[in-house]
Amino acid sequence: MGQPLHLDFYRRADVTLIARELLGKVIITRFDSRITAGIITETEAYAGERDRASHAYGGRRTQRTEVMYAAGGVAYVYLCYGMHHLFNVVTNEKDIPHAVLVRAIAPTAGEAVMRERRGGRPLRTGGPALVTQALGIRTAHTGLDLRRGAIRIVDEGRAVSPAEIITGPRIGVDYAGPDALLPYRFRFSP
Repeated sequence: MGQPLHLDFYRRADVTLIARELLGKVIITRFDSRITAGIITETEAYAGERDRASHAYGGRRTQRTEVMYAAGGVAYVYLCYGMHHLFNVVTNEKDIPHAVLVRAIAPTAGEAVMRERRGGRPLRTGGPALVTQALGIRTAHTGLDLRRGAIRIVDEGRAVSPAEIITGPRIGVDYAGPDALLPYRFRFSP
C-alpha cells in the first residue's frame, strides 16, 4: 500500500508546492479495523500568519489552531459551521503554521464503508466535508502522525505532471480580501 511520506516532504517551506505534490498521493484510514483509502485529487494551501485565509493569520494561537504550529506531518482537523469536520495536513517546521486542506479524493478501497458512513448516499468525495465523512475522520484525530497510525498518507508511485494540474483561487474564503484570489487551489482528474 505504498510508502509513508518522509518527514522532509512535510517540513519544507513552500506550502503551495506541498499542496501540488500531495495530488496523487493516497490517504488511508483505519478505524475499528475498517480500512478506507483514496487518491488525493484536490487540495488548498494556507500560508500561515501572513495569509488572511489561514486560521493562524496574524499569529492567532488558539486551542483549535495550536496544532498548526507543530512540526509538519500531523493532522489538523477542525469543525466548520459546527457540523463539518475538515482535514488538513500540517506542513513546514515547528512554529510556522502552514497547512494544506484536502478537498477531494478518488476512492480506492473501502467504498462500501464510505457509503455506509454517508448514510447510503452516493459515494461523492468532492468537497472537504464529504472527504472526512467518507474516510471517518473527526476532530478527535487532530494531531495524529500521518506517517503511522489511523490516518496515513502514502506514495504509491503515481506522478502527477504539472500539465494535469488545474490551479485556481480557494473556495469559501471571500473574507480574506485579496488573499482570497491567490492561486492556492490545486486539482486533477486521475
